[in-house]
Amino acid sequence: MSQSLASGTDLSPAKREPKPPWLRVRLRHDRQLEETRDLVRELGLHTVCEEAACPNLGECWSKGHATVMILGSVCTRACAFCNVATGRPDPVDPDEPRRLAESVARSGLTHVVVTSVDRDDLPDGGAGHFVACIEALRVQAPETTIEILTPDFRRKGDSAWSSIAKSRPDVFNHNLETVPGLYRRIRPGANYQHSLGLLAKVKSVEPGLFTKSGIMVGLGEAPDEVFALMDDLRAADVDFMTIGQYLRPTPRHAPVQRYVHPDEFDRYAEAAQARGFLLVASSPLTRSSYHAAEDFARLQGARLSRVEEG
Repeated sequence: MSQSLASGTDLSPAKREPKPPWLRVRLRHDRQLEETRDLVRELGLHTVCEEAACPNLGECWSKGHATVMILGSVCTRACAFCNVATGRPDPVDPDEPRRLAESVARSGLTHVVVTSVDRDDLPDGGAGHFVACIEALRVQAPETTIEILTPDFRRKGDSAWSSIAKSRPDVFNHNLETVPGLYRRIRPGANYQHSLGLLAKVKSVEPGLFTKSGIMVGLGEAPDEVFALMDDLRAADVDFMTIGQYLRPTPRHAPVQRYVHPDEFDRYAEAAQARGFLLVASSPLTRSSYHAAEDFARLQGARLSRVEEG
């Protein structure tokens, strides 16, 4: 396939352009959405759906799906793309794993996604709290599969990420977010090689885990940079890649450089599939946990098919 998705495309900021029709989402209210909201409020949980202003909130909550954000709602970092508040976090709530597991058990979820803010203030970056959540879920919701989306645990040592991997969630996700050339501007508190190495080491310690990572496009990256990132993820033996459009949360965040056409997302998907990922989700509205339950079933099927073919 051609390595050029948009040669000659104008990469000037799109902040004055209206959102194209494929990005216009109408929030729908129904009984299931309200029930999901009520359960989240009752148990005092935070969700990345709300904190990050996800455009898919209405669809997901209407299906009873919400991505729970543990370790509070205040992050110790200030990434240029993220809508989560930055500042001094609250103390870790030791009762949160129980409330999380109760919410999953009561909602009857078959698959749950658990993420967190960055907690650079904690000695282990919050890894022990992830483990406590996984253990509580195994007790209260033993039939539910668990997907975790972790921070990078930078400067916290291998024991942080390895303790989570050894707890054996079903999917271990850590997002690269963008191409390495944009890290200084978009993700200044992180390091591309560290994040890539984290994914590779998780797979080496627990080869049976599904590993997953995602990026946003429309931040000024070139297609060739995205292709090189795909190669890096495959070298780290990552199973599942997600690609979605960056949307600017507020005027203080990094501007959108370009709204990527759905056809280009399709071509990114083709390029990723050709590189051997078990699964690729690539569309303007794709987010890390969008359609996570359905995607987990597809991941299992893809691995089984590959084993049978091999």
